[in-house]
Amino acid sequence: MQVQVNTDDHIQGGESLAKWVNDETISRLSRFRDHITRVEVFLTDLDGSKSGVKDKRCRLEARVASRQPVSVTADADKMAAAFIDAVEKLTRALDTDLGRVKDRNGRDTIRTATDQDQGDE
Repeated sequence: MQVQVNTDDHIQGGESLAKWVNDETISRLSRFRDHITRVEVFLTDLDGSKSGVKDKRCRLEARVASRQPVSVTADADKMAAAFIDAVEKLTRALDTDLGRVKDRNGRDTIRTATDQDQGDE
């Protein structure tokens, strides 16, 4: 799983923030590593240089193999809180999306072995 971190000009932290986001993303989404090819993280400050309530935004976009991308957004006062909220939303969204695939393709038949044997005769 590849993680790409994108920030706007108003986000402070540089390399240390990018490393933390990368490590946390891999750790928190590790159970989906067989399905996710890439995660893009977009960190933005909505008010620019001014401070405000819920002015930090994190958008995560997970590229899932053979599926449409799954995207979530979270806003908070602090960048770390916005990121953690977004990762939790993404985890729930991936559970739902990948669960549908499993349900559709992984259900057992309602026929019993004796029903199938009688149909062959």
